[in-house]
Parts: sequence; C-alpha cells; structure tokens
Amino acid sequence: MAFTLYNTLGRELQAFKPIREGKVGFYGCGPTVYDYAHIGNLRAYTVHDILVRFLRRAGFEVTHVMNITDVGHLSGDNDEGDDKMIKSAEERGKSVLEIADFYTKAFFLDTARLNIQRPTVVCRATEHIGDMISLIRRIEERGFTYSAGGNLYFDTAKFPSYGELALLRPDELKHGARVEVDENKRNLTDFVLWFTKSKFENQALVWDSPWGRGYPGWHIECSAMSLKYLGEQFDIHAGGIDHVSIHHTNEIAQSEAATGKHPWVRYWFHNEFLVLNKGKMSKSAGDFLTLQSLIDSGYDPLDYRYFLLGGHYRSQLQFSWEGLLGAKNARKSLLDRIKNLAEKAGQVPPPAGAENPAESAGGGHEGAYLDAFNRALEEDLSTPRALAELWGLLRDNSLESTAVLTAAFDMDQVLGLGLREAVETAREKEPEDEVREIERLIAERKEAKQAKDFTRADSIRQALKDRGIILEDGPVETKWRRL
Repeated sequence: MAFTLYNTLGRELQAFKPIREGKVGFYGCGPTVYDYAHIGNLRAYTVHDILVRFLRRAGFEVTHVMNITDVGHLSGDNDEGDDKMIKSAEERGKSVLEIADFYTKAFFLDTARLNIQRPTVVCRATEHIGDMISLIRRIEERGFTYSAGGNLYFDTAKFPSYGELALLRPDELKHGARVEVDENKRNLTDFVLWFTKSKFENQALVWDSPWGRGYPGWHIECSAMSLKYLGEQFDIHAGGIDHVSIHHTNEIAQSEAATGKHPWVRYWFHNEFLVLNKGKMSKSAGDFLTLQSLIDSGYDPLDYRYFLLGGHYRSQLQFSWEGLLGAKNARKSLLDRIKNLAEKAGQVPPPAGAENPAESAGGGHEGAYLDAFNRALEEDLSTPRALAELWGLLRDNSLESTAVLTAAFDMDQVLGLGLREAVETAREKEPEDEVREIERLIAERKEAKQAKDFTRADSIRQALKDRGIILEDGPVETKWRRL
C-alpha cells in the first residue's frame, strides 16, 4: 500500500512507513470533560476514526490511545485563564469528579451514535498522576526545568528545536503577544509542568509530589500517557489544528527532553475546524451545537457523519442546516439503493474474504471502483473522493447485485455509515404476517408442482409477481425477493 499522509511536521505529504512493520501506534488528543462535546469537536474524533479504520482495513494492527482530561486544563492553552473543570463543577453544584464522569459518559454516547469505534486504550488523567510525576522527574534530571513562584517550569531555551512543529521562532515573539505576562517565566514560551502555587483557592484535585502538593500542567498528561502505552517513539499523533502552536509543540519539547529521542512522533495529523457563518464554534462563547441538538431537530447522527465525509479533513468545513439537510437526503438515497440491491440479491453477503459462497470484493468489474476508492484514501485520506466512488459503484446498473453489495460493505469498513446494519435491520422489520403468507404460498406452489398441477403453480408465481415478489427456483429450494 502506497499511503501518503500530510505531516504537519515539515508541512508536506509523506509516504507512510510505521516504525514496526504491520503495527501502528496512534495517539489522539481526547476531550476535556467539563461540558458536552460540540459538533466541531466531534469532527476531530470522526476523522481519527476514519484514519484508524482505513489503517486496520489495510491490514495494520493499530493501537489507538485516547486521553480523557479530567484535571488541570485551563481555558487558555498557555497556562492562563480559568480552570474549566472547577468552573463547570461550581456552576452545576457537583464535584469535579462527578462532572468528569458525567461528561465522559456523554462523550462516548455521542461517539457511539456516530459509529466511532472506541479506542484501544482510554486513559483518564487523574488515574495517571504517578506517570506524570515520573516523567517530570526525568525532564528535571536532564536539566530542562526551573522553579519559580512556587511552580515548576519547562525551560524552552534549553530545547533548541522548540517550535519546529508550529514554525515558531521564539526570538521573534513579542512580550505578551502569545501569552499573558507571567513574571515567573524566564522565556515567553516556557510552560508549567507542575503547579504548587495555584491561583485558584481550594483547588479541587491536588496530589503530593517532589515539588510540593499540587497538580500537573495540562501538556504533561498527553506525553506521559502516550509514552506509557505506545513507547518512547510512535507513529501518529492526532488532534485539531488549534493544538499545533502550543499544546503539541510543548508535548514534543517535554517528551524529547525526557527521552533524548528525536523524533518522538513520526507523523503529526491535524484536522481543520468546523465553522459557522461567524467563525469557529466555541464553548467559551456559548456558541455551539451538540449532537443531541441535531437529533432533536430530526437528524440521525449518521447524517452528520455523512456530512463530515463530504469535506477533506485538512479543509475548513462550513456547517449549515441546508448542508446537513442535503447530507440527510443523500444518505437516505444511499440506504434506499443499498436496500433495493439487497432485495434483488435475495441475501446479505457476508464480509469480504469470509468462508462463504459469495465472491470476495473486487473479483469483477466492481474492482475498478474499489481500486479508485482505495487510491482516494491512500492519497491523504480523501473521503470526498472515496464517497464519490461508492456512489459510482451503486449507480452502475451493469454490475451484479451481490458483488456491488460486497464491495459497498467493504468500502463502509472505512466510511462507517452502517450500510450492512441498515440492511439487516430492514430485513428484521419485514412484516411477519406477510413473510409467513409468502412462505405459505411458496409451499403451496411446491405441492402443486409435485402434483403436476402446473396451472396452479404458475398462477401462484404470477400472483406473487403482481405483489412485487419474484421467485427464484434453485436445485434445493425456492428463494424470493422483492422487485
């Protein structure tokens, strides 16, 4: 497989080659669980899901790690602003851990609705404080830290390649241009590894540490947990484009300072924003839509997934209700075609490659569509092109129904639109009385044929045909399908 992926580190398309053959270590920045995820947040997790699905379909064994930030995330990535967890707990009259648990469950309900596969490892920050302390000690032992004002800072001046990911030049930054002034910092880009002097009274969650009782800076958790579960070097780190300049830049600095290994991550994978007419969706501004709000407006969560597939992950995607309605109608048309094909085929083909009498995907002319579908994804995960190939396959009336279904289901391993499940659900909902009546007439026709009453047998066939039921006689049994 010649898979090329845009690497933010270097700003270019690069051929993908994992560190270990056949295995991929993948870390995706997870949610800060102080509120519901908005649909802009969910774009990132859908994109991550598509990439992981694609790699697994291509034969890679993917270890997907996601963090849950349930402590120490300030409203500004630069160690400034309010503590999101504390603010949410105070507003709702709950403890921080109660808030974290509630919104973690809400997050995974949303991802399940969007058919996003659960990561291999889900790790909460509060359950890995010891790992963070151990990592900070390694950084300290290698001489990259200093204490000031009661907090422990990372000294970016001692890390020569700082800012390489974001194309930052620290010497060109003006005081206060990137961060609020922190008189404790030696350099504008320095950041806190461990807080022992919090600006918040009665900080909810604190732990003992070599630097005093306190809590970790936000950036350290992703480094500590990815190193724990993926090793000191791994393949892909993913997140939103807003993480590039601070969060991911700081992750690189502290991780490589601790391990002495470069590069820590081979490929940096970032998705662009989902935007409204007035700009980026924002929780802090109170201007955001949740998945539940789309459901309440009459949309299926997979309508939104279909909408997201229509935009390339590296392009900003403009959200509108008109666009979502278009996605809903297109998905309905897609499902109608799939269901009609299943009725013509008379069966739901098993997954490609399974031991079954159906041919594996790609065995006939439908293989051309599969090849084009694969090329679209292999060229920086182009879901719009991949979706177009699925439509091309379904509109090609020259292809045999079972082969088309098999290929479509194969494509859907990546797209995640639940095509097979939709067909199986529709079949389960066939009116039981009607099915029993059809089967009774088929049995009666069989008896008529055995009695050589071919007039009666033919009349039953015609009566069923008039109702849109086609009979197909086989060597052992008679099957039926709808026109």
